[in-house]
Amino acid sequence: MRMFFLGDIVRTGDLVPITGKEANHIRNALRMKKGEVMVIMDGKGRLWEAIIEVLHHKEIKVRITKTLPPQPPSPIEIRLAQALIKSHSMDGLIQKVTELGVSSISLFFSERTSVKIKPEHLPRKIVRWREIIKSACKQCGRATLPTLHPPLLFEELIKNAPSEGTLKVLLWEDERKADLKNLLRSIEPLPHIVAVVGPEGGFTLREISLAREGGFHIVSLGKRVLRSETAAMSLISIIQYEWGDLNLGYRIQDIVLSK
Repeated sequence: MRMFFLGDIVRTGDLVPITGKEANHIRNALRMKKGEVMVIMDGKGRLWEAIIEVLHHKEIKVRITKTLPPQPPSPIEIRLAQALIKSHSMDGLIQKVTELGVSSISLFFSERTSVKIKPEHLPRKIVRWREIIKSACKQCGRATLPTLHPPLLFEELIKNAPSEGTLKVLLWEDERKADLKNLLRSIEPLPHIVAVVGPEGGFTLREISLAREGGFHIVSLGKRVLRSETAAMSLISIIQYEWGDLNLGYRIQDIVLSK
């Protein structure tokens, strides 16, 4: 069943308007008709079933017919810290890690970050990335939007990373002794993970030293040298497979169809 975002809190029986990009998508891209049913979500985990009652040129009105059960929480909270990479690659990375279930994405600049963003251009990029997050959530049936944090310096990221109840890992292609899979299988699962992935040029020895001092486990994904976006997606997939919910579980469509 199709899913759409509506930021305002609604109640069963309300007739609520949908405008802007969501309305355009419903009317022009999907060509949905009066009487069709959809799922409305607020991005914070709340879900409603709704039926289209009015189709106008610039506005669609839907009637809220029922409140749907919330998704069960993920067993772990994965906070991805990603060095800025080229725009096209960053777009794809944000889309895929959202689908894989990260709770937040923190962007950062490191010593070898080649991407430069002018301060006046940053707000537009943040808006674009948040739209990608929304689209990814609709695609994969996810009711809660991950948080996207504006870029900060690597040193700030390491300094501000939480410690209590948190596993902190950093991927480094030159690590020869510790790998992610064995680390996850050697310790009891923790409720929070901070996972750091570097830029195309990798981390410097100084940055690796800072991360170790900050309590991070330095790990590799094996012998292959992966692109930054591939490494991030692989890292999240492995964590979800070993500790998370990458299995046959809850889907919004199952809840809707069972009613």
